[in-house]
Amino acid sequence: MARRYGRVGRRVRTLATAPVDELVTLFGAWLTLGGHLGSGRDRLFTPSRTFWLFLAQVFSADGSCREVVRRFLGWLSLTDVPLASPNTGAYCRARARLPREGICGIHRGLAQRIQTLSTSQDRWYGRDVKVVDGTSISMPDTPENQERYPQSSRQKPGCGFPIMNLVGVFSLATGVLIDLAKGHRKVSEQALFRQLWDLFAPGEVALTDRKFCSFAEIHLMAQRDIDVVMRNHQCRIKGIELVKRLGKTDRLIRWIKTKVCPKWLTQAQWEELPDTLLIREITCHVDVPGFRTKTITVVTTLLDATQFPTQAFTDLYRRRWMVELFFDDIKTTMGMDILRCKTPDMVEKELYMHLIAYNLVRALMLHAAREHAVSPFRLSFKGTVDTVRTWSPLMAAAPSAARPQMYASLLKTIARDTLPIRPNRVEPRARKRRPKNYQRLTENRHVFKECPHRNKYRREA
Repeated sequence: MARRYGRVGRRVRTLATAPVDELVTLFGAWLTLGGHLGSGRDRLFTPSRTFWLFLAQVFSADGSCREVVRRFLGWLSLTDVPLASPNTGAYCRARARLPREGICGIHRGLAQRIQTLSTSQDRWYGRDVKVVDGTSISMPDTPENQERYPQSSRQKPGCGFPIMNLVGVFSLATGVLIDLAKGHRKVSEQALFRQLWDLFAPGEVALTDRKFCSFAEIHLMAQRDIDVVMRNHQCRIKGIELVKRLGKTDRLIRWIKTKVCPKWLTQAQWEELPDTLLIREITCHVDVPGFRTKTITVVTTLLDATQFPTQAFTDLYRRRWMVELFFDDIKTTMGMDILRCKTPDMVEKELYMHLIAYNLVRALMLHAAREHAVSPFRLSFKGTVDTVRTWSPLMAAAPSAARPQMYASLLKTIARDTLPIRPNRVEPRARKRRPKNYQRLTENRHVFKECPHRNKYRREA
């Protein structure tokens, strides 16, 4: 590399000694790689360097391997290392060598570290609330992905995409994704939720919708000293006895166990459960124009009406909608709705890298909210992601002495980007912009015949 002098030379030497990716400057204090990634030979793409490049790929707006490799070549041009090949093969092979369990371990350690930022003021009546919900994502249509995560049986071969079902557990106070369970489309969300019970500590509250509300699950979680707040299923109208009225829309009821054993329990396990279950049932009325549901029935194991008043459950269950926004941030803003990797092993690595990126953004939002006394949910998630993309290269290029001041300015920028207060705003699930007039792929592309004059035909009434 040619020797450079003056201010430009000092800046080039600063960049040459900096880490290979600018995200290290911004997020290096939050992540502890340790021995999670293992050790390998002295390669150009070391495990830690590959991890940070993989994370940069997730944060990138384009999300392609080509963009990350071009960025890496730009950093190499500032050092004495010979310029590497622009081919993405070496980088892709380095990603494949990253241990999947190591990436999962980094994610879990990060989630635990961010949870320490929550305070007693963030709790709901002195309880930590964790909200649960499910979603699904798709991936490239390859034989390996189809075998692990088959497409819907309603779609013809060659016309669909592999589908992965997910159930995630979020902290309602911080928005951090603590962990998730995954499976193919034939694995129910209830089965995935049961894999996550160990994430709940005694005394915490599980906030879910009606798909997770059942006699056995409520009793078994109560045995772990985990309270629940769940929406009651609309079909549960029998096997209920009134015990006591606590208010106009609040009552204690007794659930009677049915004779039908759930498929996930043996008959002996079902018979060991008690014959009845004491539950508190609360009817919440939502009189806001535009909301899909006007009346919601919530059941809970928190039976003390003095300590937990009726209105508290109405407000809490309305906050359950936050989990839909959390998943929207990950899938839409972070681009996790459609993963790109071709094999199931790489798909799962890509999935957890998205979770790490999401939690890092949440950590920045929480830090900015604490420093400037604003609610973290008033801050824009998309605005924070854009701030990370634009500020991280500048912080990496800045001298070490100037970085603390830049980080403080970054937090101030995030805190000033607040969302307007729009209570009870109607958000219809509809698209205004019409798609192009293309045919649907209803057959395998090898046998599909395109209609060349489709715009001239009209469907008969």
